[in-house]
Amino acid sequence: MSLYHLEKDGDVDALVDHLETSDSDGVRERSAELLGEVASLDDGAAVDALVSAAHDDESEAVRDSAIDALDQLGQPALEQLLSELPEVDTGDGRADWAAAEGFVAALDSDRAELRMAAANALGRLGNAKTLPQLVDRLDDESARVRARAARAIGNVGAPKGVPPLAERLDAPNVDVRREVADALAAIGTDRAVEALVSRIDDESPQIRHVVVSAIGEVGDPRPLDALIEALRDENGVVRRTAVFSIIELLSSAPTEQSHQLRESVVERLRQTDDESVVGPLVDILENTTETGPRRNAAWLLGRVAGEAHAAPVAEALAEALDDDDRMTVQFATTSLVEIGGSVVERRMLSVLDESRHSAGARAKAVFVLGKVGGDRARERLGRLVDGADDDNVRKQAFSALSKLGGRT
Repeated sequence: MSLYHLEKDGDVDALVDHLETSDSDGVRERSAELLGEVASLDDGAAVDALVSAAHDDESEAVRDSAIDALDQLGQPALEQLLSELPEVDTGDGRADWAAAEGFVAALDSDRAELRMAAANALGRLGNAKTLPQLVDRLDDESARVRARAARAIGNVGAPKGVPPLAERLDAPNVDVRREVADALAAIGTDRAVEALVSRIDDESPQIRHVVVSAIGEVGDPRPLDALIEALRDENGVVRRTAVFSIIELLSSAPTEQSHQLRESVVERLRQTDDESVVGPLVDILENTTETGPRRNAAWLLGRVAGEAHAAPVAEALAEALDDDDRMTVQFATTSLVEIGGSVVERRMLSVLDESRHSAGARAKAVFVLGKVGGDRARERLGRLVDGADDDNVRKQAFSALSKLGGRT
């Protein structure tokens, strides 16, 4: 059975077996990752297997995945990993600072894996008193440890962590850069956001990409203008990431600000290259499961999509008419009306003819046709008035047909 099915079934025992016996580094690495997602602290065999892999697996990638999986499972799992060190004494029920002292001692372990685990544990504890020791590990000889130290500083959330993090935004290792940027976003103070925005035009496209991605996680609209400027970046990956980050910021904005922000974004997006914006928005609507980003993508597509991209946009919006979220459906409907034209008319007629669409989606398609339809729509709506199976669809068809001037 594939790892995908094991994850879907939550088959902890089979994943443990793969982790312990597979000859493939990739299979063991993915098995460790999945155990962090589907196992629990009560699954003793899983915890034991991850501890063993973190200590002894021949693959560095597998060891790293096992450590991060133990972190996902919780503090006791990390404590079990570190328990072989005599200097680590986290004892049951000890105060957070007493536990933190033990993990701080583990930061000096000769083994990079144990220093990584200690950094993860300190990040989970979130005790600001450990910040100096974590900052010291930003210069660890192992990039893997430096990355976990940066992540831990972000989890601690202390503003004093901003300057040392900002100094390492151009770290040579891409994983360290990413963790540094994400940590600054997690801290989220004015200085942290300023540090990120200051590097949004860095000469390195890799750094610009990391920074633009992290800004989307800040959680408020302060850096929105910087992201909109990034839509003009010469690097396509940076531009695409900027769209995703803009959607993230819009989705996390307070309700009373969201409409005003969307209008402001539309005004700026219309000044950018259509392709750099529309493609990512369609991707979000088609592939993202989170409600907020889907709503905003559906709304924006009707305001920024040009004629050249009407077909793929109409296709994505048509599929969204079956969405479980009422607001996503509403935004998709209004966007289809905004786009209009023969492309939208044809796609809405297809919705009426395809049995896979719900009655609700068909009713919305009828509404759109009443706004943008021509002769073909009028003829089809007339037939629906005479013979639609669903009462709501029939009523919508009558109303839409009236708006088009009635039968010919």
